[in-house]
Amino acid sequence: MDRPAPLITPVLVAGCLIICVSFAIRASFGVFQIPIAEEFGWLRAEFSLAIAIQNLAWGIGQPIFGAFAERLGDRRAIILGALIYAAGLVLSSFATSPEAHQMYEVLVGFGIAGTGFGVILAVVGRAASDDNRSMALAIATAAGSAGQVFGAPLAEWMLGMMPWQSVFLVFAAAILAVLAVLPMMRAPERASRAELEETMGEILGRALRDPSFSLIFIGFFSCGYQLGFVTAHFPALVTEMCGPILQGGVLHSVGITTTSALGAVAISLIGLANIAGTLAAGWAGRRWPKKYLLAGIYVGRTLAAGLFISLPITPLTVLAFSLVMGALWLATVPLTSGLIAHIYGLRYMGTLYGIVFFSHQLGSFLGVWLGGRMYDLTGGYTLVWWVGVGVGALSAIVHLPVREARSPVVAPA
Repeated sequence: MDRPAPLITPVLVAGCLIICVSFAIRASFGVFQIPIAEEFGWLRAEFSLAIAIQNLAWGIGQPIFGAFAERLGDRRAIILGALIYAAGLVLSSFATSPEAHQMYEVLVGFGIAGTGFGVILAVVGRAASDDNRSMALAIATAAGSAGQVFGAPLAEWMLGMMPWQSVFLVFAAAILAVLAVLPMMRAPERASRAELEETMGEILGRALRDPSFSLIFIGFFSCGYQLGFVTAHFPALVTEMCGPILQGGVLHSVGITTTSALGAVAISLIGLANIAGTLAAGWAGRRWPKKYLLAGIYVGRTLAAGLFISLPITPLTVLAFSLVMGALWLATVPLTSGLIAHIYGLRYMGTLYGIVFFSHQLGSFLGVWLGGRMYDLTGGYTLVWWVGVGVGALSAIVHLPVREARSPVVAPA
């Protein structure tokens, strides 16, 4: 009698470590917004545009790195991504103008693409058995949340000891150091024989003609909008709106004595709550249709965001929102990637997920850039927040007609 395939494998462990470090750095950028803007006297929109460009470059780079990995090898793609990531961070540390910072964030975005979900989840998905795949993808996704737990507070702590430029250099060294786990990234090929015989052009054509793929593409847009906006602007929003309120009390007793610290803790709490939320999504993805789970997550996000902005913003509502939003934060990723693998197979999962992820990053670009632009025009974030509520509701609706059945593989002539 065959033993059940193990859930925890060397590929999963290595993938989790790489994603954890990559996302710890990526999740910390919102903490730098005020220090960098104040040092150079930049408008909020100028730094926001740099982070928006980073998100857009990440989206553009994701299908490119996915195809690179599937053609030339996963580990080569990860090494290239880490090198570009480090180069972008080092060059950004020397940037003294908004234009230079924005240009170097293109490199950072491509680096995240090479060390993030698109490449890593494809490897993890191929290494996992059919029974374990949903949970394995969830564990790898949760590792990104684990990075977010300590990334923003670590950046805040380091900023208290050194200039932001030095923090960027430390982060560059960290992303290169994690390449030490690459020898563990060896995944067996689990695609079917028919999938192996199908060319990339054939499967791309099959997916692009499928209305379900278009609906998944559209639905992932709001996920990126909400995540991009909150990651880049929530610490600043908290710093400015809770300043007059954070005076003594319970939060002081646990070490949250400034609004900047509260903003960093909020991002950390989102990551912490998402570890549980993402694992729960992976567990649920084995048992119920993924499209309904995705619709439910977007409904939950929409309600949480709408309620938060409608109530008075206080330190306690910030923490409550962070926990609720965190539980729904990256729970969409294992379900979306698992849905693509289920419908279209594993052979070109990285490329197909990369294309869908481009929609996510278009949303991130808009959320980050629009947040900074509207802040400079109106002095606040309320309008752009309500746009996020609207696109979240749209995503909940568009997932319902998705046809969650394996797309037939066209046999070669």
